[in-house]
Amino acid sequence: MASGVQVADEVCRIFYDMKVRKCSTPEEIKKRKKAVIFCLSADKKCIIVEEGKEILVGDVGVTITDPFKHFVGMLPEKDCRYALYDASFETKESRKEELMFFLWAPELAPLKSKMIYASSKDAIKKKFQANGPEDLNRACIAEKLGGSLIVAFEGCPV
Repeated sequence: MASGVQVADEVCRIFYDMKVRKCSTPEEIKKRKKAVIFCLSADKKCIIVEEGKEILVGDVGVTITDPFKHFVGMLPEKDCRYALYDASFETKESRKEELMFFLWAPELAPLKSKMIYASSKDAIKKKFQANGPEDLNRACIAEKLGGSLIVAFEGCPV
């Protein structure tokens, strides 16, 4: 059942910018988002960008050494969120990138929050779902991306 929650224009713009890789200058590439977290507005009527919850490509290797670990650490322990993560991984044959969408619904989140996030996820189009820390580890993500073909995720062996 749909919840009637709307998606803010900024969320759609960020999704498009992360999905479409344009030819860019090095400075523009540094400003690209590696990860971003979305939440419901205070009135629970709109999916918005959560302020201060993003990782820029230019921060990786400078102020953030492990972007995936940093991303997981940005997710709240006791509430739900949506997130986009621009993952890089390797198969035995090549390096690849994939834009991943998460519905974060940890066990400690209030039931009402889980219900509204779950019923609103179709408004933002889910690709993957993570329900707790056990779903956000490199081996689990590698399995979802290609199983035994994946040998490394975000530069770390799986």
